[in-house]
Amino acid sequence: MQLSTAKFGLSCLALTLASGGLFACSSDVSNTSESTSASVSSKNADNVMPSVQPSYFLSDGLVEPISKVSCSLSDGSTGKCYKIVTENKPSDVGMGPWCPSNIADDASKGGIWLEGGKVHDVDGEFVKNLAEFYGDSNWNMYNKTTGEIIKTSTLEECVAAADPRVGPEFRNYCVECLPEYVEDLTDTFYIPVTPKAAESITEFGGPGPQSRGPSVRGIAFNGVRFDAPAPVSNILGAYTLAPFDDAGGHINSHEGYHYHAATGLTTKIEQDDGHAPMIGYALDGYGIYANTDVEGNEYTDLDEARGHYDDVRGYHYHVDKAGNNNFINGLRGVYAED
Repeated sequence: MQLSTAKFGLSCLALTLASGGLFACSSDVSNTSESTSASVSSKNADNVMPSVQPSYFLSDGLVEPISKVSCSLSDGSTGKCYKIVTENKPSDVGMGPWCPSNIADDASKGGIWLEGGKVHDVDGEFVKNLAEFYGDSNWNMYNKTTGEIIKTSTLEECVAAADPRVGPEFRNYCVECLPEYVEDLTDTFYIPVTPKAAESITEFGGPGPQSRGPSVRGIAFNGVRFDAPAPVSNILGAYTLAPFDDAGGHINSHEGYHYHAATGLTTKIEQDDGHAPMIGYALDGYGIYANTDVEGNEYTDLDEARGHYDDVRGYHYHVDKAGNNNFINGLRGVYAED
């Protein structure tokens, strides 16, 4: 029997309380606004309004064919949404590795860590030097004699080490939750068939009571969710490390595999005009595109949600840099509350 994860109209607080897990939704991103919403720029006229294309999603990642259903939208109206049920694992790029086993291991044996706007390889040397990296001598995640890195090795250890109230017995652990722990999880998304602009942008707030809008930002074409920023401060406060794999994803026992950054490894829809490739859809049905164009240039005219308009793609988003542990800052359109 397959178990479905929570529906994605829930707030970050609700998901955190429901899961009790450290890696449930959160937000450490510093560029969110204090206000609940922001005005939609008048330059973003909807002369072009592309509908969601179900054919962009990889069939290997779907539990059932994508269907069109009635849905309740965040502005109080009723509309048509695509119901997308995915297997909670990518079919285009592998998962892991996350934690290296020994301080002698190279970058191929571990994942990545996002800190200070940069992507760092979690190789053996990185784990060895955590005390220096964070300027805190309490970091000690390996055996000084053998060089073996201390990491979780069972589902029970994964759950215990990922708990925000982690006990001293799991301090200084590299947290590695494996795909076999969540084989029965699926994800269900409801995305408007055609985007509909809201009266104002819903900006995502901070963690807990400050959260606003859906915690999930969108979905990659391989069916894996683009999640809210990982709760890095909670993780580091327990002297644990929960690396992401090279695709920007990791696993928790409640929500399965999910992404916290776009590193360019998942399926892309290339653009003929040199524009950044499309990598997925936000929960409001607007397209999500990579951070830079084919020449490596970032976009400088983005609004509060990290979106802008052009006559080819209509309104769309560009993801944040991978090192910022963030995708987009808000939703310009209405989203399903089913």
